[in-house]
Amino acid sequence: MEKEAAAEAELEIPGECQYDGDPVVVRPSQPTPRHTLHLSNLDDQRFLRFSIKYLYVFAAHAAVSADSLRAALGRVLVDYYPLAGRLRPSDDEEGKLVVDCNAEGALFAEGRLPGLTAADFLRGRGGARPHKSWRKLHYRVEAQSFVAVPPLVVQVTWLGCGGMVLCTAINHCLCDGIGTAQFLHAWARAVRGGGGGHGAPDAGADTDDPVLPAPPPFHDRRALRPRCPPRVAFTHPEYNSRGVSAVSNGNGNANEAPPSLLGQPLAPVSLTFTAAHLLRLKRQCAPSLKCTSFEALAAHVWRAWVRALDPPGALRVKLLFSVNVRRRLKPELPRGYYGNGFVLGCAESTAAQLTSPSSSSAAARYGVRLVQDAKECVDDDYVRSMVDLLEERRGALPDLAASLVISAWTRQGLEDLDFGAGKAAHMGPLTSEIYCVFLPVMGDPQGVTVLLSVPQSAADKFQHCCLEFLKDTDVDAKLSSPCILHAISENES
Repeated sequence: MEKEAAAEAELEIPGECQYDGDPVVVRPSQPTPRHTLHLSNLDDQRFLRFSIKYLYVFAAHAAVSADSLRAALGRVLVDYYPLAGRLRPSDDEEGKLVVDCNAEGALFAEGRLPGLTAADFLRGRGGARPHKSWRKLHYRVEAQSFVAVPPLVVQVTWLGCGGMVLCTAINHCLCDGIGTAQFLHAWARAVRGGGGGHGAPDAGADTDDPVLPAPPPFHDRRALRPRCPPRVAFTHPEYNSRGVSAVSNGNGNANEAPPSLLGQPLAPVSLTFTAAHLLRLKRQCAPSLKCTSFEALAAHVWRAWVRALDPPGALRVKLLFSVNVRRRLKPELPRGYYGNGFVLGCAESTAAQLTSPSSSSAAARYGVRLVQDAKECVDDDYVRSMVDLLEERRGALPDLAASLVISAWTRQGLEDLDFGAGKAAHMGPLTSEIYCVFLPVMGDPQGVTVLLSVPQSAADKFQHCCLEFLKDTDVDAKLSSPCILHAISENES
């Protein structure tokens, strides 16, 4: 059993990117349907009005020419033509966005950073930790609003070693992580000489399923339309009840979350957990409670986050995490659906209960049960209720006052992107944000890198709280128990 998880080093990129002229517009290579695409209430949430920025680093042997990337992008945009359109406010529904499928095209920029190499990104087991200087790897579009930015912006940056960095900014209102992976793999297949949407990861697959072949993209979002009249049947604690977050101080009075949770400068923290570390976390719950790797790690990181911030014990803290609903709906969403097919699961506890100084096993089981309960309540009725809530309360926002938000980029096939010359050496987000991202680890299919930004004063304590379980002798004493090993093997994920 490994005894130490890796804390990844930060990489600051010196110099400025040297652009090879202005970015070019890449339009679909064939005529595409011209119409207005309605966005579902899950697509058009205020907190999703941003672009997901993925960063891929390819060593020299795996790099492909910009010409081949551009040509293939034009071909794949024939299938994924809404990404070549433009967002605009709806003419019929106030506060809603729609997509004009007008084939205006994606932006494609090309630049150079000769002082940087692909190896610079490969520090540590999980790769280098993002730095604000990485923003130069993404072409910034000067626009007056989010709506005016093209849904797809691509930058290829050539490195001094002959390798390349590919940064894609994809509008979250059009795609979730599973849908983005489907598009990126379709693009990669087009570079390799194939068609558009076939051969990509299955957008209908659950995050615990292996990557499966996918059909062409499914554009229509009406499967997630609200009911008439709307019927909100659940309390939905993942959203603010009045638009302003308030918490109880234990005396019946409402007060905002303390500054330690909200207003301090942030420091990025990146920790890599190997398959062995995740197995160790799951063993803390066995044999009385079976759990997946995501459930064990999510509960562990949430508890460490609360312990590091040390809020008042009576404060209600939440864990918000994405739950793929493609197969939870009745009927299921069509295969190839690449729009937002997730909702937020919400686990909730007082800070005191979550950080109770009980045994490590008891604390782990408490947190994991909360995560499992939050997942299990997400069924067709719950999703329909959430869609209706978003219809009644346009602009509703998640309750972030005392919440940790986890977005899992694992088990979506994002790390397997191959344009024909080899897979990426590094994959991850462009920057570290206040929400937490679970990232795949190159070369370790079961490993996970945890990346998030926490208040500077809490960064060291958070790292300590995340890693101290590796010194827990109580867990070590269980390792040879046959019944525990059997219980864990049945639930590996």
